[in-house]
Amino acid sequence: MKRILLITIVVFLLVVTSCARKSETTQPRPIVQGAKIETVKTSPVDDYYEAVGTVRAKSSTVVAARIMGNITSVRVREGDRVRTGQTVIEIENREAPVQVQKAQAGVRESNDALAEAERNIRAAESALDAARANESLASSTFSRYQTLFSRKSVSPQEFDEVRTKLEIAKAESQRSERMLQVAKARQNQTLGRIDQAKADASNARIYAGYSRLTSPINGVVIAKHLDVGSMATPGLPLLTIENDANYQLEVSVEESQSGKIHPGDQARVAIAALGSQELTCSVVEIVPAADPNSRSYIVRLSVPSVGSQQLRSGLYGKARFVSGARNVLSVPQKAITQNGQLVSVFVVDQSGTARMRLIKTGEKMGERVEVLSGLNDGEQIVSELFAQLKDGTRVRDPQTITSN
Repeated sequence: MKRILLITIVVFLLVVTSCARKSETTQPRPIVQGAKIETVKTSPVDDYYEAVGTVRAKSSTVVAARIMGNITSVRVREGDRVRTGQTVIEIENREAPVQVQKAQAGVRESNDALAEAERNIRAAESALDAARANESLASSTFSRYQTLFSRKSVSPQEFDEVRTKLEIAKAESQRSERMLQVAKARQNQTLGRIDQAKADASNARIYAGYSRLTSPINGVVIAKHLDVGSMATPGLPLLTIENDANYQLEVSVEESQSGKIHPGDQARVAIAALGSQELTCSVVEIVPAADPNSRSYIVRLSVPSVGSQQLRSGLYGKARFVSGARNVLSVPQKAITQNGQLVSVFVVDQSGTARMRLIKTGEKMGERVEVLSGLNDGEQIVSELFAQLKDGTRVRDPQTITSN
């Protein structure tokens, strides 16, 4: 009895379903207006090789200490902009002022010694002039006495006295010349001491300047390694500053791409910090040596100044290099419905009805998405979803489809 009842129910359901289907075929659903329909076609697109990398500043510098001392002031923080010559850190340096004063005192002492040497030179020159005048007079006198002696007008003793005076005058002239040379030599020594004293003073001022560290470039402070009170030692990094006016993207390229990428080639660069914005960048440098561990080499691309205020070293980026062309089937992004891992579009059949169909997507290409499987060339889809669209919705008259 139960079996007969079950069979009766099944037969009843089949009859009801059949009637419903007949009513559907006999009474077609109304057409929903406003549907945008597109014929899917295969089109050629550029084939890309994609490489990932890191944004780096083209130039950066590390501010390091040159003397030992406690840090007394740090005038910047991470993210602050600095200019060339701006004081960023001060270090305690008590000996520097003493060394400067000592060096300046040495310069004054040397200048005084130079003035004394110049006075000695003037005195030696005067003594030499007097000695030469005396020598000239003694020589003239000797010439006259020599004539008189030959005539026997003067005694030998008188002649000897005149000759002796001449010899003394010559000796005095020679001694005055030597004294002048000694005075000039002392002047040169004093000039040398002055140069040395000035150099010591300059070194002392430079050493004093080591207590005030300045930025060597215009840029942004990206790292502060020590705080106030810490001990600075020569060579110890204190700040890292990078020039934010020029950035590069360093990407790692497989060795199989060697020879396909050249300096000056263009690439599309996407940096996560800039959102969906893509930049056109040029290859500026290719490192010739490959990494033996990863079997790859580094390619550097210049990043334009657009959005550079958001760029920092260490950001993640991708570069796409054109490696050829291929034919792809694509659909608009607005035509896709995604539920979890299931991706689908609405395909318009010959009756003008939109049927949901699962597809497998590939690479995004702007506002379109590559379709790897699930669609065929020439099929029609609803190119933009709308609220009334469901599986089985009529979106076009079959006669219109036939006429198209």
